[in-house]
Amino acid sequence: MSALLPIRTVEKPWGVTVPPAPFSEDAGRRIGEVWFEPPPELDRLLVKYIFTSEKLSVQVHPGGAGGKEECWLVIAAEPGATLGIGFKQPLDTDTMRAAALDGSIENLLEWHPVRQGDFFYIPAGTVHAIGAGVSLIEVQQNADITFRLYDYGRPRELHLDEGLSVAKGAPHDPSLRMHLPAHGSLLLLDGPFFRLDRVEGDARGTAAERYQGPLLAIPLSEEVSVAGTKVAPGECALALSLDEIRFFESGQCLLAQPCEPGA
Repeated sequence: MSALLPIRTVEKPWGVTVPPAPFSEDAGRRIGEVWFEPPPELDRLLVKYIFTSEKLSVQVHPGGAGGKEECWLVIAAEPGATLGIGFKQPLDTDTMRAAALDGSIENLLEWHPVRQGDFFYIPAGTVHAIGAGVSLIEVQQNADITFRLYDYGRPRELHLDEGLSVAKGAPHDPSLRMHLPAHGSLLLLDGPFFRLDRVEGDARGTAAERYQGPLLAIPLSEEVSVAGTKVAPGECALALSLDEIRFFESGQCLLAQPCEPGA
């Protein structure tokens, strides 16, 4: 059945007390993440909002069907906000290990200045960190496998052996990032594990060729209707088909759907 997805609000020490619109402050709680519980029809896909007031750990995820590939769409950024993705230059495993142990790995990352509308795809094995002052939508494989390589001295477990066994000591491919124009429908990602589009004003067009069966709708501006239910920005809904999605005005919406590797 088509439906709004249940929301889970997650407190984090690096979260914010005043998240950006359409979210509101929550009695002084530090909100770091807002998760949308995946429906059974699309349990391989997870959508969340992330809000940061401090840097997150330098980390990496494994790949494969049970791994975690992800992408980020920046929806708000404070002046000077950055995302650390990949390294400035190629590094071997021994160099990454030494840098993780002495903390210099933070400075070896390529820190990309960001603004609203920046999009990044993060393949498994990419060493990365989210900086402070960033709000973004993350679409990912539904797996919670994170190997922390460095955490700024915070008292949390690190996973050097596991992380370095999958980490790629390489720069981030420039073709995997872009700044979205203010208007228009765009293909953001088409595999290997999920597809993602931004559509404006209509959910059909070229997206109809790729989106068959159940999918998720994540409004960015203005409400949309999914099977007759209004879905507002800050919400996420399951549609059993693309035809169930209707726009009230010329708003923008993300469409997301898992796909089979190689399909």
